[in-house]
Amino acid sequence: MCGIAGYFQIEGRREPDKELIGRMVNQIRHRGPDEFGAYLDNKCVLGQARLSIIDLAGGSQPMCNEDGSIWITFNGEIFNYVELRPELEKLGHVFKTRCDTEVIIHAWEQWGKDCMSRFNGQFAFAIYDKNRRSLFITRDRLGIRPAFYTVHDGRVYFASEIKSIFCDPTLPRALDYKGLDEIFTWWTTAPPRTAFEGINEIEAGSWVEIADGEITSGRYWTMLYPEEFDRQQSAASWTEELRELLIDSVRLRLRADVPVGAYLSGGLDSSATTALIKHFTDTKVETFSIAFHDKAYDESAYQQQMADHLGTSHHRVDCGYQDIAEHFPKVIWHTERPIVRTAPTPLFMLSRLVRENDFKVVLTGEGSDEILGGYDIFKETLIRSFWAKDPDSTWRPSILKRLYPTLPVVASKAGAYLEAFYKKGLADTDKYYFSHQPRMATATMVKTFYSPDARGRVDGYDSVAAFGRDLPNNFLNWHHLSRAQFVEARSLLAGYILSSQGDRVSAANSIEGRFPFLDHRLAEFAAKVPPWHKILGLKEKFILKKAMLPELPANILDRVKQPYMAPDSNSFVQDDSPEYVNELLSEAVLDRYGVFNPPAVGKLRQKCTRLADKHLSFKDNMSFISILSTQLLIHQYIENFTSAEPLKRSEFKVWHDATVA
Repeated sequence: MCGIAGYFQIEGRREPDKELIGRMVNQIRHRGPDEFGAYLDNKCVLGQARLSIIDLAGGSQPMCNEDGSIWITFNGEIFNYVELRPELEKLGHVFKTRCDTEVIIHAWEQWGKDCMSRFNGQFAFAIYDKNRRSLFITRDRLGIRPAFYTVHDGRVYFASEIKSIFCDPTLPRALDYKGLDEIFTWWTTAPPRTAFEGINEIEAGSWVEIADGEITSGRYWTMLYPEEFDRQQSAASWTEELRELLIDSVRLRLRADVPVGAYLSGGLDSSATTALIKHFTDTKVETFSIAFHDKAYDESAYQQQMADHLGTSHHRVDCGYQDIAEHFPKVIWHTERPIVRTAPTPLFMLSRLVRENDFKVVLTGEGSDEILGGYDIFKETLIRSFWAKDPDSTWRPSILKRLYPTLPVVASKAGAYLEAFYKKGLADTDKYYFSHQPRMATATMVKTFYSPDARGRVDGYDSVAAFGRDLPNNFLNWHHLSRAQFVEARSLLAGYILSSQGDRVSAANSIEGRFPFLDHRLAEFAAKVPPWHKILGLKEKFILKKAMLPELPANILDRVKQPYMAPDSNSFVQDDSPEYVNELLSEAVLDRYGVFNPPAVGKLRQKCTRLADKHLSFKDNMSFISILSTQLLIHQYIENFTSAEPLKRSEFKVWHDATVA
């Protein structure tokens, strides 16, 4: 984990702005507080905030090749750098460090853009080629590490976080209302769009290059699923292959020159990765988890059971309503977009606990649900696609009651509620977003709170179509589960799980999360696994449970998945709620910011307060959090943004000041 930043003159030369790069790096020092570096010439400026994990003494950045013609600033890890290095040495490349950053430089010299296909990692990096006078920026296959850019006044600015780009005071800062509309549909924006006008996000598995006065882009990887699955390979064979890949993925992600810990949620995925760590170490594993005061969200009993079972040294952070309300503004500062749930906030607290225990790296279980069919949305899709074959059937929709046996609705009404909710869009099985219609129906309620001005700004914009661009040609020939998994990975995984709940809240506390399930070899393997081995009946992640039989206790393997959630609106309607809630949701501030209708928001807030200790609908909860987080975003980034002070020259370990003729 590091932070990258800089800018590139699209045409011509200009004296480098040394103060600006000092501000840009300082603005994201939380991503890498160990060292700061910069390269400057009159064509390109590169900055680095380093979190030292591999080759602590020799891995300082920005780094160059032997003749100083290629420079890189790099965020993340190339886990297979150990294997790539001897291959490059045989091809004549000479190394001066032990770090993975230098492997990227020589791989770029050897293979150019094709080098990305050789990397097993989680990364974002920018390479400046002085001879070609070009800048190349790219991002890992699944979008674990972020990269943003914008074009302004003849320059391309780039950074790991948007706040670094905003350090140039001449850059305009304004909301992108279409971006907001996408968030209030999908929980995230579809790259290149972000929540801010003119700020672009590089999509997962993609690159952007600036050369010869032009900006070009491309994709080097996408997840593909077969039209037909192998029906001959046995479940046992699929299971063994999964197990071997997962063990090797964990092995690679333990490569570090600092201690590596693990998140332990009490569910299958983090329990699996933590259990496999023990294959590669004789020392006691350090694990970290969240306990909620609200028992509806708490899994601490399972967490402790797994810690005892694995013999880990376990650390826990306790989270109550007041904690969520207190830390929520910090979370929005780091997510740089509105969020629709409070779930990132306890994870922000968890990464702080890791840092307080002197760890920099943790393994986590994210990605398993997306690639192996763990979410309810996948089971809903299978049920709805089955039901769609006979929409008038009276018994097919009853399967939904098996999926949600504890739905907090009066039992006599539960069946009718489920049937009415999930029947909407049943005729749209040929639409790419068929699987995600129920989720969108819940998220989009916040749009009813738009002000007339906001409504006018998005009038006619189809946010539902946002992730439908550039679909594989044979997408509609895929199995319904494959389609759902593809859309989920492209939208929620990259844009929310790995961002707002991942990189942003871990980097906020200088922590690097590593994701064994998101090794691209494992993801590509999982795409080939037949749907019936992923979800057997309504039993999710079937082959993963079989693969982990030797490692985990039965009650962990047999647990029905409990989605990670946190208390939402009831965290902000308590008697001791912070004053910022009252201020930002006041009629005057709502009116001044202009996104939401003040009287309508006032009624929603009253409803949330009245039903704080009772059942409040998902729609109302998500609307409240969406509105509050948007107000915070405007307050922090549009109304009151102040850039960091510039770092002093003496604070940079690396400072290379040059010129280009």
